[in-house]
This record gives sequence, structure tokens and C-alpha cells, in this order.
Amino acid sequence: MTSPPDNLPDWLDHIERQHAQPIALGLDRVREVSRRLGQRQTCPVILVGGTNGKGSTCAMLERILLCAGYRVGLYTSPHLLHYNERVRIDGRPVGDAALCAGFARVAVARNGGAGFGDEFGDEFSHAVPLTYFEFGTLAAWEVFAAQPLDAVILEVGLGGRLDATNIYEPDVAIVTSVDLDHMDYLGATREAIGYEKAGIFRAGKPAICGDAAPPTSLVEHCRSASADFLLIGRDFGYERQDGQWQYHGRGGKRSGLAYPALRGAVQFGNAACVLAALDALRPQLPVAMQDIRRGLLEVALPGRFQVLPGRPALVVDVAHNPQAARVLADNLGNMGFHPATWAVFGMMKDKDITGVIDAIRHRVDHWLPCTLAGPRAASADFLAEALGQAGCPAEGRFPSPLAALRHAREAAQGDDRIVAFGSFLTVAEILRDRERGA
Repeated sequence: MTSPPDNLPDWLDHIERQHAQPIALGLDRVREVSRRLGQRQTCPVILVGGTNGKGSTCAMLERILLCAGYRVGLYTSPHLLHYNERVRIDGRPVGDAALCAGFARVAVARNGGAGFGDEFGDEFSHAVPLTYFEFGTLAAWEVFAAQPLDAVILEVGLGGRLDATNIYEPDVAIVTSVDLDHMDYLGATREAIGYEKAGIFRAGKPAICGDAAPPTSLVEHCRSASADFLLIGRDFGYERQDGQWQYHGRGGKRSGLAYPALRGAVQFGNAACVLAALDALRPQLPVAMQDIRRGLLEVALPGRFQVLPGRPALVVDVAHNPQAARVLADNLGNMGFHPATWAVFGMMKDKDITGVIDAIRHRVDHWLPCTLAGPRAASADFLAEALGQAGCPAEGRFPSPLAALRHAREAAQGDDRIVAFGSFLTVAEILRDRERGA
């Protein structure tokens, strides 16, 4: 029998090989291993889904609850630089040792308690195959279970109804937005995708929707599931004022709120969802106004319209679908005047590349398509062809985001700006290079 890995990189390599497919939606496998682990819930759980805005909403929830003095566990995905970013306790990524211990417990449980097996052999014929995300979700819960936490925040990985995070029972569930993305798995229409995302809502529990015009499928699912449906613009909402904003909801009004530190007008809607969730959890997790104000001011989330210091200005954003690209375009429009914008553009081939280009083309003067690592990535040539068909000719083809960024810095004027976007991988390569140079 092969011995288990003794470090995090080897564990990550191991769990990546435990299922034939990188994505295999369904709850039976992960629920069975959770049962074998004896997992149970001991504190309020907030489950956050949506096409865009999940990460920002989770970050605001975490920061406000931490400001209120609570111990908080947060599970998100994907990560930018280090896997540890996915599992946080008290605002800090957990260490390698805690993650390895969690992975080890999951490995034994999925083998039925028979010990560790590197691959499926006869002695592990009863083993449950888990995807990378499923393995990581179960391990994150094991890490949280070892700590006396007051709240756990879980970010849905893909969809909702069949996502591994959905085996846990949320006290409050949030769907931030519904738009077209991951259509190979969730369906080709907003109605199909809305049904999948609504699967995280529970009977009698607050079901918060930050999409002002949700698909009928989502509304009908809430009704049939007897969830306590709260819709932005109807049951709660916000009003922007001069230098501050006001929230209104079932818990009344909260005035004089600071603008969220996360950039973009879309963050007001995300923040309103956060306050609606906190209102619903007030009996278990009361939060003072000063904690809300401080949390909104302190929240940070790398890779979401993150402006890096230097000249020309450099903006990195993980926007990888048309809705996110529209938000990025709006944020660029509110950024102030720059003579020219250079786009370091890298995407996955299975994304709506044409839709992303159309959403932001009016903000970009110079397109620099680049090839990302991995089999799903679109090549620079593929992106250049899509740009050409959209009437946005590429100014070269680059083997990596860093190569495209070097070209932009050499060609741009000091008052210009560079925006790197299209994928987590695009942003990660640039941030990793900055980390190495720090």
C-alpha cells in the first residue's frame, strides 16, 4: 500500500487523480463520504451562489463578522496564488499541516476506513471517487470542525443544486446574480441556470436573491420549496447618497454606511445581500452598526478590479463571462481619463469569448491576446481570430500574460492604463510574478 503524501503539493497532485473527470456534478458521492466522516453542523452556515459576485459577497460577510468579534470559517474557490487561500479561519489562510490532516481524513473515509490508497486497486474497490473540488470541500469542513467557530461561509463552486457545498444545510442562502456561464454543465438559458442556482435554497430558510430580475425558474423553485424568498428591490435594497449609502430591509434601515472598499457600483447590491443575510441571522449572530461600517471599509479581495501601483496604471480582474466583463467595463469607465487602454487578454476556450469581447470592446484600444496554461485554455491565435471577427484586431499574439504585459508596458505611455483580465489564470500569473519580485 502506498503511503500518504507528507506535504501539500503532493496531496493536491493526489486528489487531482482521484476521479476521471475534473467536474462531475452530483451529491451522492460527497454525501456518502461526509456520512462516513460523521460530519455535522455546530454553527450557522451561510451558502453563497451566483454567476458573479459570490467572492465579493463572501469577503464582505467574513470581514463584518470578524469585526463583530466572531470566529469565522470561509471556503471559496478557485484560488489565485496558493491553495490555502480557499480555506480561511479568522481571515487568514490555514496552514499546510491543517489542510494535509483534512485531506488524510477524507482519503481514509472515502476508502471506507481501509486506509490510504494512491490509486483504485482491488483492496479499494469500495472507494468513493471524488473530484478535486469534492475532496477539497470535505477537507475544508474537517478543518473547520477542528475549530470552535461561530459561523461558516461556503462559496458554491459551480451552479448550486448539485455542487458539493450543497450537502451542508445553510441557515441562509444567497444567490447574487444569474447569467450565462458554465453552460455545458448548467444549461444554455438563464431559466436553466436559475433552476440550478436556486437548488441551494431551503424550506423555511431565508433565500436571498441579489438579481432584481431573476429567472422564473428561480422564483418558482423558491415557492415550491417553501423557502423564505427575499428579492432585492422588493424586500430589501439600497439607496446611494452623497458619499454614503442607505440599506433598507426587514430589519429596518441602516443609514450612513461607508461605500464598500471593493470597487464598482455592483458592490452595493452585493453589500445589500450581505446585510439582508445578517438581518436574518441577527438572533444567532447580532452585529452592530459600527462593525458593518468597519467591515465594509476594510474588506479586500485580490483580483477583483484590483488596481496595482505604478505607471502606466495596471488593473487586474478575473472577469471571465459577459456579465462580469460588463461590470469591468463600467468600472473602467468610472476610473478617470486615460488616453489609451491596453488589454492583456487570456481566456478559457469553453467560455463565451465573443460575449466578453462585445461587453468591453468600447473600453479597449489595444488588444494583446495571450495563451494560458492548461488544456482548456484558448490559444493566443484562437483569441486573435475571435477579436478579428469582432472587428477588434489584435496587436500581436503572446505566449503568456507576462509576455503580453511586458509588451504593453513597453508600448504604453505613462498616462495610459493596462487591464489584464479574462480568467483567474490571467490574473494569477501577473500577481505571482509581483509576489516573486516583492
